Amino acid sequence: MTLAHPVRLLLLLVVAALAAAYVWAQRRRPQAAVRFPELDLLASLVPRRSAWRRHVPSALLLASLVALTVGFAEPVADRQVPRERATVVVALDVSLSMMAQDVDPDRITEAKKAAAAFVDQLPDRFQVGLVAFSGTASVVVPPTLDHASVDRAVQGLELGPGTAIGEAVVASLTALQSVSSEDGLPTPPARVVLLSDGANTQGRPVITAVDLARQAKVPVSTIAYGTQDGVVDVEGQRIPVPVDGPALARLADQTGGQAYQAESGDQLADVYKDIGSSVGTTTERQPVSDVAVGLGLLAGLAAAVTALLWSPRLP
Repeated sequence: MTLAHPVRLLLLLVVAALAAAYVWAQRRRPQAAVRFPELDLLASLVPRRSAWRRHVPSALLLASLVALTVGFAEPVADRQVPRERATVVVALDVSLSMMAQDVDPDRITEAKKAAAAFVDQLPDRFQVGLVAFSGTASVVVPPTLDHASVDRAVQGLELGPGTAIGEAVVASLTALQSVSSEDGLPTPPARVVLLSDGANTQGRPVITAVDLARQAKVPVSTIAYGTQDGVVDVEGQRIPVPVDGPALARLADQTGGQAYQAESGDQLADVYKDIGSSVGTTTERQPVSDVAVGLGLLAGLAAAVTALLWSPRLP
């Protein structure tokens, strides 16, 4: 949290002076009391009360002044606020390694299920596109507000040989280029969410795609999905397909995205929820002086109430 007008906190010196004056006045009370005769008589007429109660109203009043002064300095803080518009391209690995059954029932089934749920949770005003990749990459659904069409396309994806991650990023960037800004509004922020279980085996190098993503200022968040124990049967051969998390993490790090890893359907669902939360919100600096002013008013009200209830009164 920062202050828009920190110089206004100098008014706290006045509050400190008031506090010092109160302490000084309290110390002079015993000296002033000896000027009055018949102290025993006065003591019998005024109800006794706890010594600490005498200071509560003043302490609350000082606290109120401090809070109101802080509010006057206009504190601001980072807050997560919902985005009104954004574009998200889901890039889904449909290589043959996604047949691995180290995830129940298999990687591709759970990946489709989680991707569809992710699309469903995005705000209605978000445009969503779908890219599928194996040995090549293609834009299955250009960014659209029709989320249901993306769900249907996800369920219809079929597997193929090879893993072209670099091509997937380039295809996603191409899809984003089709998004136009509304009249009078800037182009909405964009992000690519790429799920895969392996490293790049075909197509252009990932570093080429990274350079293009940087130029477009589009972060690529990656999900490494699967375990180190994954295997697939291809033409009678049992082939190990361990997940390559480090390669995907580098892609995310180099483009300014977030890297995730999931080894089960439940973990994948949680990852997509976290991504949805980060994509659906943005950090904005907003004034929070209302909190300080509210606390100041409550403290002032409490000071008035305690002063009325606990002030000494003659019977």
